[in-house]
Amino acid sequence: MRAARRAGWCGLAGSVAAALVGGVAAAAVAWAHAADVRRGPVPALAGAYAEATVELTVTGDPRPTRPRVRGAALADASVVMEAEATRVAPDRGGPAATTRAPVLVIAHASPRQRAAWLGLLPSTRLRVHGRLAPPSHGGDRLAAVVRVDDDDGGAPRIVAGPSAAQRAAGRLRAGLRAATDGLAPDARALLPGLVVGDTSQVPPDLDEAFRAADMTHLLAVSGSNLSVILALLIGPPHLAARAERRGLAARMGIPLRLTALLGGALTLGFVIVCRPEPSVLRAAACGLITLLAIATGRRRSLLPALAAAVLVLVLYDPWLARSYGFLLSVLATGALLTLAPGLSAALRRRGLPPRPAEMLAVTVAAQVVCAPVVVLLSGRVSLVAIPCNLVAELAVAPATVLGFAALAAAPLAFPVAECLAWLAGWPARWIATVARTGAGLPGAETAWPGGWAGGLLLAAVSAVAVLTGGRLLRHRLLCALCALLLLLALLRPAPLVRVITGWPPPGWRMVVCDVGQGDALVLSAGPGTAVVVDTGPEPRAVDRCLRTLGVVRVPLLVLTHFHADHVAGLSGAVRGRAVGAIETTPLRDPPDQAESVRRRAEAAHIPMITATPGERRRIGSLSWEVLWPPPPAGPTTPAGPAGPGVEGPNDASVTLLVRTAGLTFLLLGDLEPPAQSALLAAHPALPEVDVLKVAHHGSAYQDPRLLRRLSPRLAVISCGSDNPYGHPSPRTVATLRAQGAAVLRTDSAGPIAITGPDLRAAVT
Repeated sequence: MRAARRAGWCGLAGSVAAALVGGVAAAAVAWAHAADVRRGPVPALAGAYAEATVELTVTGDPRPTRPRVRGAALADASVVMEAEATRVAPDRGGPAATTRAPVLVIAHASPRQRAAWLGLLPSTRLRVHGRLAPPSHGGDRLAAVVRVDDDDGGAPRIVAGPSAAQRAAGRLRAGLRAATDGLAPDARALLPGLVVGDTSQVPPDLDEAFRAADMTHLLAVSGSNLSVILALLIGPPHLAARAERRGLAARMGIPLRLTALLGGALTLGFVIVCRPEPSVLRAAACGLITLLAIATGRRRSLLPALAAAVLVLVLYDPWLARSYGFLLSVLATGALLTLAPGLSAALRRRGLPPRPAEMLAVTVAAQVVCAPVVVLLSGRVSLVAIPCNLVAELAVAPATVLGFAALAAAPLAFPVAECLAWLAGWPARWIATVARTGAGLPGAETAWPGGWAGGLLLAAVSAVAVLTGGRLLRHRLLCALCALLLLLALLRPAPLVRVITGWPPPGWRMVVCDVGQGDALVLSAGPGTAVVVDTGPEPRAVDRCLRTLGVVRVPLLVLTHFHADHVAGLSGAVRGRAVGAIETTPLRDPPDQAESVRRRAEAAHIPMITATPGERRRIGSLSWEVLWPPPPAGPTTPAGPAGPGVEGPNDASVTLLVRTAGLTFLLLGDLEPPAQSALLAAHPALPEVDVLKVAHHGSAYQDPRLLRRLSPRLAVISCGSDNPYGHPSPRTVATLRAQGAAVLRTDSAGPIAITGPDLRAAVT
């Protein structure tokens, strides 16, 4: 007994000592890395926002930023990449110096030159000129951010090309992209991401669908990619070291030791082709541990191996300790080693076949341990994550294997690579369809408290669910009831949602969607049918609004003008809905946004028409008249015809006088005071209205004569909370209230619904 106790205490003391040694080693390495960040001239120049010529070596893949709406404009996409500054020559205040400092490079290049920046490979040496700035977060791994000058943002100035290994890997990745060119859009975008983590072609809407379904791990290089390829080499993992082993190596008569060497070489090639970044190294390590766990069947004893791998990776790159991606990867691997076996055994005892039980157990275990971290970051819970990942998993292995085969065949026999890519496109499209379908369900996501409190709360709920799950499985009636409740939460039938939340209110006539700093209005034209006026700055927001209203048919979608805060959400408004036509202002300004609208309408096969003053339309009890803009009276501008009183895009806003259910609405778009005055002069008989959609998000620039003439009973303002423009103006709000109008604004009230002739307004 005493010997056993002594052995236990010795084991505990050894574990504590090992933990302390590991902690001290990690702290020492982290201190050394942090010192590298602070050392040298780069941090001082960044603190002074100095301009300099910098020679640097690319260390990460260049990636485009997603264009974001800033006010009325769509910010240009930039190219961002991680690099190591090796020499810096400030324009003023000091000589050139040799250094070694990690930096983030942001290049604002033209669309023509952007491809040259995106084509840079790791290990390429560049010379750039730009302004240095400190990183946005204190304690970052970066010494500075280098914003390349616009004059220098053309083609990158290459000092030395990439290494031979990186050139070979770049050719392989380019070959895969070329082989997928003929595939359907979703497959073409997704397959390079599944195989080598190349997400450069993934459109924003598909990326959002993967996020909503908690399937983003499929768009990044993960250990599962390597596990699939190694399993193809060695066969079923549990037979890997036995005489009856299978796989390509066994069929070709390759000895076990040589097979192990081939597996190591394959892993090395995987790291090089998928780029030797910390995330790829982490995926390789965790993938090998996962495969080893399955091969040996001694999952719990491999927890020390996982801990050792984590320690080695953190010692290699201490900044991984602050990476949520690294945390999620480690948690998912740990769940596979600990929770999944017991859950799989429980499911098999309940009669589920072994393979489905294993798949379900792995998916549930990974989701349970990773969901609190996701909530910590996003403040939401995906209700479709488990079923979507489970269904998509069926296609991951075929897509990965065929995709890697296409990658390897492209340099040798391109037609064969195209054929393999075509075959891989089918499972890739399946995965994309699963993500889009899951994300398209009304209850795909639900709000949850964010931050540490929300994460800890979800962890507690998940722990209770895991502990009580076994008992729940014994009661089939209770299981069926839980499944029914989950189904109702996902589908959110409109009558049930209305009973529970009161939204949307019955008999609604107009809804001002809460889309942030922008406009999106919905006019009811019958059950499931509505006329939509503007789509806001972001697709998900307008799509969510229309979904909660049950709108599936849009006979007419009006875009008042082409500013991004009114049209950038177009893809969300047309997604999954029958749209009859898109009506726009005749002034095609800004040209890039007008062209974007044209392309999206063409892709969705939706005809585009131009609004004309005096145009009258009716759908059921809903009728409207176009009051503005006027027809051109003289020569046209480069962007198109412009009538009198039209000085720019805001003044060209399509203005509608709407009548429905005894109510009169006036929708002013973003008209400025001169255009408002011209509108009043062009329509001297303009009637008083019940509801006014205040122009330009309630800005201070309003024509007081028009407001007095309209004398609205209710004024609605669509604006974003804490917007940098001060919308709505307190002066405008005060003026409206002084005239007897009630004022509602989306930044404080959320979406606004107007119902009935008595002008009742409802908010969520």
